[in-house]
Amino acid sequence: MKTGERQILSEYIRKANRYLENAKHTINNSPVEYGRYQDEKYVCEAAGIAYRGALKAIQEYLIAACGYTKDKLPKTIEGYQYAMKKIPHNGKLSNAFATVYDVLHIGAYYNDLNDAEVIKIGFQRVKEIINILSK
Repeated sequence: MKTGERQILSEYIRKANRYLENAKHTINNSPVEYGRYQDEKYVCEAAGIAYRGALKAIQEYLIAACGYTKDKLPKTIEGYQYAMKKIPHNGKLSNAFATVYDVLHIGAYYNDLNDAEVIKIGFQRVKEIINILSK
């Protein structure tokens, strides 16, 4: 990766980290009782924000390092899975993204998953994606 591409990617990695930090701040607004978040509004918002952070990191890597343009970015989960095959460490990346998709996007955002430990794992996988792509 060229220096200019690395600088552009670095800026977007910072943005992805910002999404993750915002998600953590949002989820902290929900009380936890018996290991479950009690306010589904904050859980849903936080899950969506964190998932968006993971997508942002992947999208910007595809643009900076793989030659994608914004209008040619994947539109489906299958499209992202295919595109990630072009990224180094795609096994770790794909597994982390699968967890983020299943836990945060489908589970917490759409299906009211509220288990605090499971959501914490989803957030950890977002951070893992950001770390993989920032190397």
